[in-house]
Amino acid sequence: MAVKLRLMRMGKKKQPTYRVVAADSRSPRNGRFIEIVGTYQPRLEPSGVSIDNAKALRWLRDGAQPTERVQKLLEISGAWSHYQSGTDPQPATEPAPAEAAGA
Repeated sequence: MAVKLRLMRMGKKKQPTYRVVAADSRSPRNGRFIEIVGTYQPRLEPSGVSIDNAKALRWLRDGAQPTERVQKLLEISGAWSHYQSGTDPQPATEPAPAEAAGA
């Protein structure tokens, strides 16, 4: 089965938002998909790109082929550079909780 990372159109008429999904290359654009990897909102200023880099890297390393637009979105999110260099993305670290004053 050939897997592609591609966009799936969502939203209302003339107001598109997209999901970045891993899908079988033979399935239709808005048809069956395997996993949601992220979202893309082109109508925001600047455009909103939210991609789970760990999921995207896992699919790329398993042989999934991104479309041209998805590859550009992966470059924006930083997943593409991690894929090419072979490194893992750093997990988001939460700031340490502030200690209570006078305790």
